[in-house]
Amino acid sequence: MPEQLTRRGFLKVAGAGTVGMAALGTSAALGSRYTEYLPKGGSKVNVVVVIVDSLRRDHVGAYGNDWIKTPNLDALAKESLLFTRPYPESIPTIPARRAIHTGTRTWPFRGWHPVSDDGFKPYGWAPIPENQAVLAEILSAEGINTNIVTDNLHLYRASYDFQRGFDTFDYIRGQERDQYRPMMSISDERVDKVTVPGNIPDMREKMRQYLANTSYRKTEEDWFAPKVFTSAGDYLEHIKEAQPFFLLVDSFDPHEPWDPPKKYIDLYGDPDYSGREPTVPNYSDASWITEDELRRMRALYAGEITMMDAWLGRFLNRIEDLSLMDTTLLILLSDHGACLGEHDDTGKPYWALYPELTDTVFMMRHPGGKGAGKRSDYYASTHDVAPTILSMLGIERPEQMEGTDLSPIFDGKEPDQRRGHFTLGYNNYVWTRDEKYVMFSTNRGAEAKLYDVSQDPKMHKNLARAQPEKVKRMFTEYVLKDAGGLLPNY
Repeated sequence: MPEQLTRRGFLKVAGAGTVGMAALGTSAALGSRYTEYLPKGGSKVNVVVVIVDSLRRDHVGAYGNDWIKTPNLDALAKESLLFTRPYPESIPTIPARRAIHTGTRTWPFRGWHPVSDDGFKPYGWAPIPENQAVLAEILSAEGINTNIVTDNLHLYRASYDFQRGFDTFDYIRGQERDQYRPMMSISDERVDKVTVPGNIPDMREKMRQYLANTSYRKTEEDWFAPKVFTSAGDYLEHIKEAQPFFLLVDSFDPHEPWDPPKKYIDLYGDPDYSGREPTVPNYSDASWITEDELRRMRALYAGEITMMDAWLGRFLNRIEDLSLMDTTLLILLSDHGACLGEHDDTGKPYWALYPELTDTVFMMRHPGGKGAGKRSDYYASTHDVAPTILSMLGIERPEQMEGTDLSPIFDGKEPDQRRGHFTLGYNNYVWTRDEKYVMFSTNRGAEAKLYDVSQDPKMHKNLARAQPEKVKRMFTEYVLKDAGGLLPNY
């Protein structure tokens, strides 16, 4: 048997240069060592998918950030194939996850109707359609044990159908607006401490519920990211006896509220700060928040990321300590980012389709080490996750899946879908990019903005007025063509 590389050992090899397949031996061939355990799909490879909500690409060291501490994401990136230009096929939380679970585009949101019961009703915010197969159902039918651990409050609403196909699930209660504990005892004074004067009443009530939900906290282990990744690690202790398995870990952090323990905030903010904390943003322009409060909010968000990263690292070490790394395909991605005032916007307003909102994280770690440390500029997306997993396991995918299999990139090949451009939608706004330009507008082409991202990657110089023909061409040839006609205008 060839020597098996542990996660920590792999980092030493990867750090020394390109890892050749000879160093990894025959473990590079998926399934070749596990024939006595083969399910119907033809492989004993396990699958772990980690979804991290609201994680901006420019806040991760592996993508060039030099001030936020993300050592575990960075270490995983060195072991993985890293996509440098991933984007969600649609935003926000629910449309993005529908694409991940079904391999099918949610945008352009045709046939959508409001179903949200919390007042948030962007286009596409709807349950998984009954006629769409989901990844967990397909894997379960192939004899693969399927499991989900999440604190995403939207996923445990049975009406959204995200539980379909899972043998076990752990829904960790209490995030954000979850009506988990009575909030009558939460005083206005306590709400004042975690909001600022400019916060709208809706955000104050969100925090009132959140404070009630988290009133039990005593140690760091009681925060949500620690609970999610600890539970996921505990799951591994059991499901390793039922390989092959599929484990989906969906962490709501670093989604707001941004309230990590003080030791993480102090990495980025004033340790002696004693003012009110801007833990939740209005989804609007930034006129509601002062410059000092905005700086503090950025520190809170950065601290939340570092806390999430720390507990992600513990989970990754559990995978290694259980000797599962060389039999597990691991995919980690985020669904979107968050605006922190860079373009005078905060939160996730529909119209703010700038890099801070659209640019996501996406990396895939091959169980045999293929592609480790390599980067791809392919426009990888949320609806590519399911087709890629099924291909890696040798399972036929249903026709509904519009995403592409990303696994050929491990071998230096091109996926079947050649993407010279990409499009995405957020409510009644659309976004598209190619090698040189990004354009976004309303569904009818109004309020258009155009940026030359080859020269202006942070998108500060709007060229739409100077180049109207470029705007028109990108809207017609990219957006409308991908949408298959005019976009809905509900």
